[in-house]
Amino acid sequence: MLFEPFRLKTIELKNRILRSSMGGKTSYYGGAVSPAWQRFDTRFAERGVAAIISATISVDNRRWAPLQYPKISEDRFIGPIQSGVRAVQAHDCRYIMQIGDGGYHAQMSILAKPEDAKTASAMFDLVFGYTNRTVAMTLEEIERAVSNFAAGARRAREAGCDGVEIAAHKGYLIHQFLNPGTNRRTDAYGGSTEKRFRLLREVIEATRKAVGPDYLLGVRLSAVDRNYLPINLRLPVVFPLQHYLMGNTLTETLGYGRELAKLGVDYLHITSGFGFINPGESPGAWPVDEYRLYANATRHLSTKASIRAMLLNGLPRAVLTAIFGRGWAYRPAVNLDYARSFKEATGLPVIANGGFDTRTEIDAAIESGQCDLIAMARPLLANPDLLNVFRNGTNGPERPCTHCNRCAIATAVLPLGCYDRSRFDSQEAMEAQILWWSGGPPD
Repeated sequence: MLFEPFRLKTIELKNRILRSSMGGKTSYYGGAVSPAWQRFDTRFAERGVAAIISATISVDNRRWAPLQYPKISEDRFIGPIQSGVRAVQAHDCRYIMQIGDGGYHAQMSILAKPEDAKTASAMFDLVFGYTNRTVAMTLEEIERAVSNFAAGARRAREAGCDGVEIAAHKGYLIHQFLNPGTNRRTDAYGGSTEKRFRLLREVIEATRKAVGPDYLLGVRLSAVDRNYLPINLRLPVVFPLQHYLMGNTLTETLGYGRELAKLGVDYLHITSGFGFINPGESPGAWPVDEYRLYANATRHLSTKASIRAMLLNGLPRAVLTAIFGRGWAYRPAVNLDYARSFKEATGLPVIANGGFDTRTEIDAAIESGQCDLIAMARPLLANPDLLNVFRNGTNGPERPCTHCNRCAIATAVLPLGCYDRSRFDSQEAMEAQILWWSGGPPD
């Protein structure tokens, strides 16, 4: 099943494996993609994936982080992206641009700026974002955010992308409005499930109008929020406590899925959890040293960021792991049951994401009808030739991804690559693979 083709609206996929969204410092300081970005994505295309879902490319010109991540917030970004998209497509690989807005989860900046505090409601969040407090967006700012998504999607189509995917997951702006733990509004955009869905509804409607009815439009959606994982402190506490601790449950998100199907969305990309990173989206270990690295890189931005860095540096590793590592563990195919629920509830094609490593797992998921496609990132980053391993009849690589999650955090500060030294014969070999991903001509 893995190597059987699949048609997703207007595009033909040569197999069932997609490179999932994976971000890194592969752009110039202004946000225009560099040759390193093109080289990085083309490496995956050369090695057989059916499609690449891009890093979350920012639709907001100011609320954008980390530095050197790509933007699609102005027309001047179309040309450089177009060149990279064509390079990927030359290998019979489709390109789907994931567009998003980090909201208050903006991770870092040169200097603090007010845009990075904007979200659904005013509150304090210890773990995510760097600002001391968040600021509720005005109706005019919400309207502008909707327009940003539509314009970003239009630019993606003009750049030659085969489709566009709306980021309504990992705690980014749309997810901040969907989640009752972070959306405490009492106006037309908060309170009830329907009102919390309004921002996503307006984004889909505006995006569809911008790209037309024939263009592939998908949504990456979190099946359950689990606000308590990772452990976090958000103030003030919101009631009922279920909203504060859990956020959306599967009942609410299946309702979102049904509404998205009515709105004409072409597929759903299912993950789980709230915030980047979290155990549902990145099953595996909690990366202590890499969190310290990130905290130290942002400690100058606010009092909260400074205190957070001091805690992470000052507390013993065992204490940090006991607190912040709670709930972190590797679970194979962690979101597959959720994918099945959305497929049954909506009738849409569904991409499953999270914890797929072996051909046996992938074939079983597709053959059972629980999902149509599999998206992965970390296993492909660790083993660029993973599809060739599967094609040769082997169930998995000799040195599989260990799901240490070091890459997920380290690459906000360092180049994209695998940072698990245990997988390599030497540190030099590890560094060589890291630099290979984005540097130099094709092999």
